[in-house]
Amino acid sequence: MNDTELLTLAFDLAQRAGAAILEVRARGFETLAKADASPVTEADHAAEAIIVAGLRAATPEIPVVAEEEMAAGRTPERAAAYWVVDPLDGTREFTNRRDDFAVCIGLVRDGRPALGVVGAPAAGVLWGGIVGVGAWRHDAQGKRPIAARLPPEAGVVVVASRSHGDAARLDAFLQGRRVVDVINVGSALKFCRVAEGGADLYPRFGPTMEWDTAAAQAVLEAAGGQVLVMETGAPLTYGKPDWRNPHFLATGRT
Repeated sequence: MNDTELLTLAFDLAQRAGAAILEVRARGFETLAKADASPVTEADHAAEAIIVAGLRAATPEIPVVAEEEMAAGRTPERAAAYWVVDPLDGTREFTNRRDDFAVCIGLVRDGRPALGVVGAPAAGVLWGGIVGVGAWRHDAQGKRPIAARLPPEAGVVVVASRSHGDAARLDAFLQGRRVVDVINVGSALKFCRVAEGGADLYPRFGPTMEWDTAAAQAVLEAAGGQVLVMETGAPLTYGKPDWRNPHFLATGRT
């Protein structure tokens, strides 16, 4: 498969997973706690089963790193290329009956995001991107290209985590910057706001794992933005021994 075909595969699976999530939400569900005390629901498992089965059937040569499988101790062999799946990013938003949760499917090659799809099932929107090619938004009006913007002269719009924010560190980071607005959004949808030019900065000080960011980073970089490690200014890379990300800054065009 070429990258366009791989993106189409991820897009179709994200749509199917999103439909399963909405079905679970409509009929009701129980919220359980994983070993790390984070919440998990039937929707997480149903969406992951759809995505993982589809990826393994279509691309058996590419390992899959999936959040719930990892939580259960099922870790694939390390490889230069691998899928990274968060079947329901923003489970806290989902369990609190908010709409800002997401389905994330990304492909990593040689430590860098290559392509990704982020779906917002409650909104009926999907974003997709191939790094070096372009990024797109799919909704009821069809498919259209998106691009990150240069910071406006009037000031920047900042998106911040709703459930994992650090207000003191965020305030310190923004000190001295001209800020028009700070918007709290759950899940990887923050990256998509920046990718389509609705925001300019997403500073992240809380913990994240590779499956939280890979797909959305691919969309943002495909749209002309970047994701940089806070301490070094280097691009956020993948294949880390513990899959854990350092603090990072996602930006539009610079």
